[in-house]
Amino acid sequence: MRNKLIAAFACTTALVSTGAASAADLAARPYTKAPAYIEPLFNWTGFYVGGHIGGAWTNEQFVNNGNSLGFGDLLPGQGYRQRGSGIMGGAQIGYNWQANNFVFGMEGTISGLNNKGTVVNTAFGARDDVFSWRANVLATVVGRAGFAVQNNLFYIKGGYAGVNNRLNVSDTVTPGSGGQTHWANGWTVGAGWEYGITRNWIVGLEYNYAAFGSQTYQLGGTTTNYTFDAKPRDIQWAVVRASYKFDAPVIARY
Repeated sequence: MRNKLIAAFACTTALVSTGAASAADLAARPYTKAPAYIEPLFNWTGFYVGGHIGGAWTNEQFVNNGNSLGFGDLLPGQGYRQRGSGIMGGAQIGYNWQANNFVFGMEGTISGLNNKGTVVNTAFGARDDVFSWRANVLATVVGRAGFAVQNNLFYIKGGYAGVNNRLNVSDTVTPGSGGQTHWANGWTVGAGWEYGITRNWIVGLEYNYAAFGSQTYQLGGTTTNYTFDAKPRDIQWAVVRASYKFDAPVIARY
């Protein structure tokens, strides 16, 4: 009888242990892998402001337009061309809008530059006539179109350009001198690359070309007024840029 009780107790204990183990197995939570990190795409949409600095090259042309007597040893229709270069720098402001990988925008810039030159005419063997010119302020309003590859943006641009241009002439043999400043209107095209180093900060490189129309400069002398047609035939500039882009909605990649 005693042996039967011991055997029954052993069976009961085994059954209880088996049931507890099964319940524990049923309650165990299966292992699941942590969700993958979703990296946000760089979003080019938004307003931005910034600055730029670089170099500029100007091809200046001035011609006696024939409305006066010969001056500066130049007959009507004669003149000079000269190339000058210098440092330029300024600011930009604009807005970009992104659709998939395509980016469109508008931008305005204002830049100061010190492109200038002097031509000395020594036709009579002396420092007779001194021509000097200077282009010192450049402004543009352009449209931009580009293609974005993550944080990189490759773009082209085109639109309006204007430049403040001054011409001076001095004749030291036949007294006569004067100067005048005009704002010359023209067009510009360019291309560039930008990189978003953070969500808000953008750096880049850019090259531009601009051409302008002629203006008539009335240069007053001591006995008469002399008139020249002058213009920057073209201005080219290359700059590095840095801009701050204001936040726009984040685009997630799934």
